[in-house]
Amino acid sequence: QVQLVESGGALVQPGKSLKLSCYASRNIWNFDKMSWYRQAPGKEREWVASIGADGTKDYAAAVRGRFAISKDSAKNTMLYLQMNSLKMEDTGVYYCQASHSGRESWGHGTQVTVSS
Repeated sequence: QVQLVESGGALVQPGKSLKLSCYASRNIWNFDKMSWYRQAPGKEREWVASIGADGTKDYAAAVRGRFAISKDSAKNTMLYLQMNSLKMEDTGVYYCQASHSGRESWGHGTQVTVSS
């Protein structure tokens, strides 16, 4: 089991950038998959991006080309989500998820609000 804590959420204007961080309580470098999800008000939680143990990255169509997921090779307990060209529809609570050995762990989320 791993504890996850997200940070970096904020109120930003459309077109701006924001970087989210996820701190893990243990080394996540070889975890099967690390992911970001988000949940907009009144909507179900949706998958945003994932990075596998081999470094393979995948993105939801809505964020591909604007968002980038990464792990810190020096700090093996950090996961990031760089978000560029933010849109109002990117508003929501962003969650970090860890998948490893058949188990899933979730953080409590960080709020991102995109508004002019």
